[in-house]
Amino acid sequence: MDVPDILPQLERLDGEIDDLEEVLEPFLASIPDVSNKLPLLDKAKLYVLVTYALESIIFSSLRLNGVNAKEHPVFQELTRVRQYFEKIKNIENPPPKPDQSLNKEAAIRFIRSDLADNKEVNTKLTEMIAKERAKAAIKAAKLGEKRKAEAEPEPEGAEDDDEGSNEPEDAAEVQSEQTHKKSRKQKKKRKGKKDKSSS
Repeated sequence: MDVPDILPQLERLDGEIDDLEEVLEPFLASIPDVSNKLPLLDKAKLYVLVTYALESIIFSSLRLNGVNAKEHPVFQELTRVRQYFEKIKNIENPPPKPDQSLNKEAAIRFIRSDLADNKEVNTKLTEMIAKERAKAAIKAAKLGEKRKAEAEPEPEGAEDDDEGSNEPEDAAEVQSEQTHKKSRKQKKKRKGKKDKSSS
């Protein structure tokens, strides 16, 4: 079996690498000048890209020379540089932060438990809880209607029906009135007990 003569291809490759070095020399020498003119994030991108390019060339050279490059420290460097790519990507497009909102109902329960002996405050807190629950019911109903509307496309010429949106408000008003009636009954019972005890 004849082995083909690859000496001419190797000489051509060597010449092309020399040409590449000449072309890249001005660029690599001017990186600090170029990076000083860039914003911070673009400067980080430039340095990471140049590092990755150089490490990739070394990795490819090792593979061409028959070295197991995945066990070489260059492979660890490539992995580290890829992590920098991910960090830059996360800075450019940050993941959405979860909404942090106050759970008013829980706060009211804490206050009520601390001021349990003060009946007037307790009554007001009960009313506030009822209002918060009503608001939550309205919000949930609107969200449900919105999801339902997104899921089912309306036929052409169909008009919006506003009657459905009043139902949650009516439910909230009914719940608020019921809570208010309960608090009035509790006040009357307390007054009746006070009158009996004072007699």
